[in-house]
Amino acid sequence: MSDLANRKPLPLALLSAVFVLCWLVIAAFPFLWTMWGSFKVEGDFFSRADWMNAITGPVTERQYGSPFTLAGYEGAWVQQEFWRAVVNTAIVTVFVVLISLTLGTLGGYALARSGFRYTFWLLMAALVFRAMPHVTLVSGYLLPFFQLNVWGYLPTTIIVLVAINQPFTLWMLHSFFLSIPKDLDEAAMVDGCTRFQAFRLAIIPVMWPGVVTTGLFSFLLAYNDFTVTSMLLSQENATMIPKINSFLGSTQEEGKVMYAVAAVVSAIVPLFVLILFFQRQIVSGLTAGAVKG
Repeated sequence: MSDLANRKPLPLALLSAVFVLCWLVIAAFPFLWTMWGSFKVEGDFFSRADWMNAITGPVTERQYGSPFTLAGYEGAWVQQEFWRAVVNTAIVTVFVVLISLTLGTLGGYALARSGFRYTFWLLMAALVFRAMPHVTLVSGYLLPFFQLNVWGYLPTTIIVLVAINQPFTLWMLHSFFLSIPKDLDEAAMVDGCTRFQAFRLAIIPVMWPGVVTTGLFSFLLAYNDFTVTSMLLSQENATMIPKINSFLGSTQEEGKVMYAVAAVVSAIVPLFVLILFFQRQIVSGLTAGAVKG
């Protein structure tokens, strides 16, 4: 009887399936279309005569003897040295995530366990700082960076990205720590642990989904940033997003648009892999942060 009561009517089940299928097609179509087009030449993918050329690839077949080609990827990765931008992006994102999580975890725990009134005002000040446009914040760093001759290097950009990301990290981890009862770390200290040992041995294992979720958002900030990296990095140290933009340039050159298309696909694929790998931790972390124990 319970199975029959919980079973959805057939029309409702079909309608739900159709809705989910349409949503998946609409959401996935831009990426799938771009990925398909990355194996074409510009004359096919941006054809004005017939949009079907982007599917059949007649110009690509005339030039390369096949409707598919890796010319876009070869031009981006080899000729334009896109791999350097990938390495720079990896360095920036790894250090931004590690530093942001370290400072945010310690700071969020301290604010969550603090009984002082200034905790609220510190969090509000951090929120105001986070809400400011990035270009406003970065412009204040330019003059001292030029004067100190540190403009254009990865460490300075990492420092600025951490400063921009830290308020968000504090807010996220502060809410996660509030969801963990104080009795847990107090019990650990009764058993002989110091405050830091209780934090490391009793709190962090429980907080792991929240740390992963916050780390993913920190990763996305650094990985997808354009404003900070384009203003603070030289062309030699450019990360992926400014590098992709440089392929287009102020005047479009034949073939370089396909370099950008291939580079976009190369930049998106790691995000899909990362989210699929950490999907359970992300859902657990978001759920844990929404419920206070």
